Amino acid sequence: MLTAGTKSADDTRALAAEIAAVARPGDLILLAGDLGAGKTTFVQGFARALLVSDPVTSPTFVLVHTYDGVFPITHVDAYRLERLQEVLDLGLGEQVGDEGVTLVEWGDAVAPALPPDFLEVRLELGDDDDARVLTLRPAGGSWAARDDALRGALDRWLVET
Repeated sequence: MLTAGTKSADDTRALAAEIAAVARPGDLILLAGDLGAGKTTFVQGFARALLVSDPVTSPTFVLVHTYDGVFPITHVDAYRLERLQEVLDLGLGEQVGDEGVTLVEWGDAVAPALPPDFLEVRLELGDDDDARVLTLRPAGGSWAARDDALRGALDRWLVET
């Protein structure tokens, strides 16, 4: 598990861009944290690093946005899903494919319906208005095998725990 701190929304986007550099097609990233903690901001930085030119907005009401970049990015918002069965009905687990990266806001709530190999990024409010604390936890072998790469990419943000 890694803990990082950012000082602004732009800093959070920059951190996400570094994670995007370590990501590869087929990856699943679950974003967790309170409302307003910066999940969509994270996706914006991640997408920008993969050369997405479209504006990245929260898919709260449509549930899924797909963006074209270096490889496809599927951005899911599970906030409005009330039961795990809804996730299964939508086939969310099947949308995680080998061709792109899937990022799921409120992903911790729907994790049982998704593949077991993912990176969980938990965003929490920091000491001042724009500061955030991010906890990264790999689950499964794919992300765990990239622990050194993640540490190197996030070195300037890492904090002692």
